[in-house]
Amino acid sequence: MDTRTFLGLRQSHNPYRWSMEVTPGLATMGGFLFGGCGLAAAISAMERTSGRDCVWATAQYLSYATPGEVVDIDVTLAVEGHQLTQARAVCHVGNREILTVNAALGFRPIEAAGQFEAMPDVPPPEGCPRRPHRLPVEGTINDRLDQRLAKGRDLDELDGRPGDGQTLMWARIPDVLEGVDAAALAVLGDFVPMGVGQALGVRGGGNSLDNTLRVVELRATEWVLLDIRVHAVARGFGHGLAHMFAQDGTLLATASQSCIVRFWQGDEPPRR
Repeated sequence: MDTRTFLGLRQSHNPYRWSMEVTPGLATMGGFLFGGCGLAAAISAMERTSGRDCVWATAQYLSYATPGEVVDIDVTLAVEGHQLTQARAVCHVGNREILTVNAALGFRPIEAAGQFEAMPDVPPPEGCPRRPHRLPVEGTINDRLDQRLAKGRDLDELDGRPGDGQTLMWARIPDVLEGVDAAALAVLGDFVPMGVGQALGVRGGGNSLDNTLRVVELRATEWVLLDIRVHAVARGFGHGLAHMFAQDGTLLATASQSCIVRFWQGDEPPRR
């Protein structure tokens, strides 16, 4: 299947309106739409409406959608140039806005190119352990993603000692067999909050406030290496980014995020 089928994204009779039912397979263990799936659906809708590929897209997360609800996605093509389209997608359930996504889409045929970020040297996915989860993942988005930790701590190793801010994880979507597109990268790139818990050495993570995906080059690859770098945590918020590499070392995209830092129930540190 392709990413649009994975998401269950459908176009209505209006070419500028799309919809997606929030199923348990698109939701987190907490029972709400996984932010990466929301961004992915908006990107796919804007790509299909404009007929152009995503260059960058930034999402502001405003509210939650839960399984059983239908998210409508209204696309606006604000500016359509010869090589570039500037677009916007508003995702809502009824009159409740869930997320707003702005994006640029297009292609410029110039030869100048270069990659200046190198993929870290890590074992292959089959040589890395599966990412541990604190709750059962059956039927959730985490059940549909294959995640292997190349650098990271097990749950019982999160003892409050800060790390160096870097987590390395291989990830793939086994159901998506038609290559990695921008929407698939949006799903796979939503892991900076997980890196916050690893960076702090605490049993926790966070809820995304935003996510900006910058697509560099699409390359056929089964696995994507996420080089997650948490830059700082302060005032109850975490900030960082993830570089996403194909197995051959090609930089596919970057995803930068800020999140609300949250701790797992029973593991909250004392407040100041």
